[in-house]
Amino acid sequence: MSAAGGHPEPVTVRGASRAEVARRVGSLAQVARVEQLVESDGPARGARRLRLVTGGGLELDVLPDRALDLGRLTVHGVPLAWVAPGGFTAPGLYRPDDFGTSFGGGLLVTCGLDHVGSPVVDGGRRFPQHGRLTAVPASVERAAVVGDELVVEGVVRQATLHEEHLVLRRRIRAGLGSTSVTVEDTVTNEGWRPEPHLLLYHANLGWPLVSEAAEVDVSSSRVEPDGPDAVGDDWRRVTAPEAGYRQRVHRHDLAPGTGRATVTNPELGLRLTVTFPTATLPVLYQWKMFAPGQNVLGLEPANAPAIQGRATAREAGTLPVLAPGESVSYGLRFDVDRLPGPPATPHPAGGRSSIVPPHHA
Repeated sequence: MSAAGGHPEPVTVRGASRAEVARRVGSLAQVARVEQLVESDGPARGARRLRLVTGGGLELDVLPDRALDLGRLTVHGVPLAWVAPGGFTAPGLYRPDDFGTSFGGGLLVTCGLDHVGSPVVDGGRRFPQHGRLTAVPASVERAAVVGDELVVEGVVRQATLHEEHLVLRRRIRAGLGSTSVTVEDTVTNEGWRPEPHLLLYHANLGWPLVSEAAEVDVSSSRVEPDGPDAVGDDWRRVTAPEAGYRQRVHRHDLAPGTGRATVTNPELGLRLTVTFPTATLPVLYQWKMFAPGQNVLGLEPANAPAIQGRATAREAGTLPVLAPGESVSYGLRFDVDRLPGPPATPHPAGGRSSIVPPHHA
């Protein structure tokens, strides 16, 4: 962010300048750091985990053995990312024929790099649900405080003998003292033939951010239900968990420029915003699953309207293809902001506040 006149805002950690922080602590790690951990128990045993602490209230897990995807996120002590019933598992437990057993949720699951959507058979080869990138461990090249940022960089190589050779280079940045995180990706076809390339960023948000007090907004130019269960559904509305609820998906086509999706919860006094360039991510799929024990809202920017998979996209003429040596870059930014004024008082029954929240355009 920049101050008036385009000059960068000074970096502060808990209200203090970098110089003042240095005067008051023996080590910056007292207030901000990147921790490198290894899980020791349960289904995640042996998996690496990086923990980013910005010193501004944001704490985020990065999962190197899950393609440098993003796990749990808390801001000012409030958990914002949804976690699946099975939790986060080591990639050795990944089952391509049973996506749900190893889908851990978290702030970001990267789907692709050559297929998204339900499992398909294309050209005699079976492609698992949402591709297999998220089960590929990354080679971590840097995980440290660099200047005024926490930085994680790595490479994820999705390669198969006689088939695709697609490489994801990822950089994750979080400013010292901030409640924001940026993901910068470049995908390159390092093979010797043209390759289909589909990518979907599966951002998963949960309670207490996702409650019936929440408001959802997307910078859509057009919204269409994807499937019969979404027909007639108000995509903006978050409902309480309901027995028998069937998941609903809406497709948002986005105008050229910067795509934006927000979840605002006046009761928490927090707003989470996802922004991304629509030049490379022109579509956003919205996943609503408000069944008991689930209660998840997915915001999913994608590089093509191809949620039915690569075969259907090819037939529709919407399947992106990378030539040998060709690269494409993507970016996502997550910002969490406090709303002005005190949080609304929750309704005693756990429903909406009696305070009517303002409309957010």
